[in-house]
Amino acid sequence: MKKSISKLSLFEMIIIGRGIIILIFFGLLISFITVILFMILCAYIIIFIIKKKHFPKKLMVATLSGVVLTSSIYMYEMYFFTFSDIDREFIQKGFGPVTSPTEKYAATAYYEPYGGAAGGVNVWVEITYKIEKNKVQTVYYSDARSNFSMEWLDEDTLYILNDEPKFPNSNRSIKLEIGKEIYHENGLACKSLLMKDEYETCYQN
Repeated sequence: MKKSISKLSLFEMIIIGRGIIILIFFGLLISFITVILFMILCAYIIIFIIKKKHFPKKLMVATLSGVVLTSSIYMYEMYFFTFSDIDREFIQKGFGPVTSPTEKYAATAYYEPYGGAAGGVNVWVEITYKIEKNKVQTVYYSDARSNFSMEWLDEDTLYILNDEPKFPNSNRSIKLEIGKEIYHENGLACKSLLMKDEYETCYQN
């Protein structure tokens, strides 16, 4: 039986997260090598044009292979994102759970530190569907601000407050209709081909 993305265990999510990080670093390495090969290829082409030396076919093939591989990794990261890609190794429980008026849903926030001492913290909100065998869906993902809270406006609408009072442009607050709307700050969830069936409307900053 095919396992739902939302029902993956914490261990499986950590493994997936590490795999994505390795893939990103591998992509950066391939990109760097490809740029170097491209520069060398350009130099050889100039020499070929000026001195009519042997055309560097092998170098051209290697460079084109690097371009194709880098493009493939970029396409995967851009269009095959899921919330399972979140690095949950250092997960920290945040605000909640906050139960909806008729106890149909429970909203819980989690924090994901990144970048060490010079980095920051991401925040995401998971909705537990209490009447659907505790199905879990991530509906919100953003950079965390200092002022964060959640409030149910009605049975299906969750208001998420996430802003920095001193910096109005940093406000990432939003109202979401659960089961129909999600928010992802940089929009990867909105572009992902794998997540199209999980929402009707996807918001991004």
